Amino acid sequence: MAVFEREARVDAPFETVWRFHSRIQGLEALTPGFLNLEIERVIGPDGERNPDALAAGTRAYASVRPFGVGPRRRWVSVIVEREEGEDAAHFVDEMEGGPFPRWRHTHRFERDGDGTVVRDRVEYRLPCGRLGAVAAALGDLGFEPMFRYRHHRTRTLLEG
Repeated sequence: MAVFEREARVDAPFETVWRFHSRIQGLEALTPGFLNLEIERVIGPDGERNPDALAAGTRAYASVRPFGVGPRRRWVSVIVEREEGEDAAHFVDEMEGGPFPRWRHTHRFERDGDGTVVRDRVEYRLPCGRLGAVAAALGDLGFEPMFRYRHHRTRTLLEG
């Protein structure tokens, strides 16, 4: 299984950064427009539609259509873990029924003085067996710009 990791420091309070990322609106705000993301529905662990926070058991049904070309690619992200402390927090989403046979994204947030360190770790497997394994070696080339964008956008939106 391939792993991609990236971290960035955001000059914004831990509580602000955590609150922003732990809501579906954070995902929408951090996804580049060219992907044409659509959040079709979000269902909380108790069946509530559009919950305020992405709690463990929440399912987000989404799709993308990069550059408006080809059919929409649909998937379900399930929040499988969420923990919040005074100085650190994290949540983990896993992909169900999507383009990756395996996708586990850990989002970590740690207080760092007046700012926050944001850490992303993605464990993934690309489709196509051995060919996918070869492509995984190049996978960071695709993930790096995406997460660089996400971290830059977080700074733009949250730093005062």
